[in-house]
Amino acid sequence: MISNISLVTVYCLDQDATRDFYVKHLGFTPCVDVPMGPGFRWVTIVHPKQPELQVTLMTPGPPLDADAAGFVRRQLEAGKMGGLGLRVDDCRATYEELSAAGVTFIQEPSERPYGIEAVMRDNTGNWLVLAQPFAANPAEG
Repeated sequence: MISNISLVTVYCLDQDATRDFYVKHLGFTPCVDVPMGPGFRWVTIVHPKQPELQVTLMTPGPPLDADAAGFVRRQLEAGKMGGLGLRVDDCRATYEELSAAGVTFIQEPSERPYGIEAVMRDNTGNWLVLAQPFAANPAEG
């Protein structure tokens, strides 16, 4: 029986720079950093409030074949890759804080049927959604 999600992957072009971005700007902590063979490292980060979920920072390469790795690399370079949805208590305040720290946003905080969201990019260009869910569905009164 599956009990939870324990690992997700975010592709990046530079594992060290991306790890540092998530640690410095988003409050994650480094978790694992081990060599896995020539030119391949297993690098993960975790959020202190959800340490059971590791985020693997993976460069486009093995186990992808050359064509797939090239496609992922091109998508990253073009800013076309999705990343994570990050829950926040106050989307507008987090937007202001991260904007002041130099984080690039492609969408300011906006109300949606499920809450308030803003969309930013990590240092590689992955889209990250900041989501502040509504306490209750406003349509239900």
